Amino acid sequence: MKINGPNHSQFNHYQKQMNKHIDAKPLTEQQDKIEISQHAKQMQQAEKLDPARQKRVDQIKHELNTGNYQVDPKATAKKMINFWSNKG
Repeated sequence: MKINGPNHSQFNHYQKQMNKHIDAKPLTEQQDKIEISQHAKQMQQAEKLDPARQKRVDQIKHELNTGNYQVDPKATAKKMINFWSNKG
């Protein structure tokens, strides 16, 4: 014996709720936007290598690779002391 009630196969209990979401329109469309501060722009510019600095870096690399680079320990120590004494 087979008993078939109302046609439940096409009845969706959540259809009314789904229609609310479909019909709902945003009040205003918001778009993402980005603003870069002046300070950030300056930092980006600072990251670009100065040609003179790049030349010096290349020179030091060459001296390191050939074994001709000499470190002056007194000058290094003096710069470290000046750096840390100015931090206080």
